[in-house]
Amino acid sequence: MTKKGYWMAMVDITEPENYPKYVAANAKAFEKYGARFLVRGGQGEVLEGPAASRLVVIEFDSYQTALDCYHSPEYQAALKLRRQFSNAHFAIVEGA
Repeated sequence: MTKKGYWMAMVDITEPENYPKYVAANAKAFEKYGARFLVRGGQGEVLEGPAASRLVVIEFDSYQTALDCYHSPEYQAALKLRRQFSNAHFAIVEGA
């Protein structure tokens, strides 16, 4: 059985007025690769390490699918916007 893949991010949005452009742009990649948001903002508290204003966990059917989504042309176009409008700590991990 294939293990799930997860994107885990701690994001500080630096340009809240422009960040929705990134959200709109990433939708195409997330739909294509079957992304499911488990955590997307909401209430949270960073108890250790550097704090971030937004916490995100996205589930994919497999680790490889999570990698493929990140490296896809669709997400790479969105990533350029995310990097303009925010700073992030980001990882892709294999999970249960």
